[in-house]
Amino acid sequence: MGARRTGRERALQALYQLEMAPATVAEALESAWTASEEAKRDPDAVKFARELVEGVQGHREEIDQLIERHSHNWRLDRMSRIDRNVLRLGIFELKYRPDIPRKVTINEAVELGKNFGTEESSAFVNGLLDRVAVALNKP
Repeated sequence: MGARRTGRERALQALYQLEMAPATVAEALESAWTASEEAKRDPDAVKFARELVEGVQGHREEIDQLIERHSHNWRLDRMSRIDRNVLRLGIFELKYRPDIPRKVTINEAVELGKNFGTEESSAFVNGLLDRVAVALNKP
């Protein structure tokens, strides 16, 4: 698995934990890495995960507003924690990471939804992130 995919997975796990219990970004990330079955931590994956979690946390209010604006018939608090945090990661990448192409961001978010969410997660994430990408004029 690539460093960025691993980083996204650990970032998702850390964001989930931050919703469940008070912790620092560093504590949540450490817990995500400790819980993984990977013996060795790729420094690029660790760096990318930290950038994602810090970015989502730093822009969370704006990201959540984008989710609310573009989700049809779903309030943020009614979404599953996994879906909500996959969307936060995806929107952070779409809005604040011009180095990551739209297609990559959406595909990776869909994979996270498939691996960690429900049967419906991937379609939900795909549709909502596509609407946000169009609204942001993300190429």
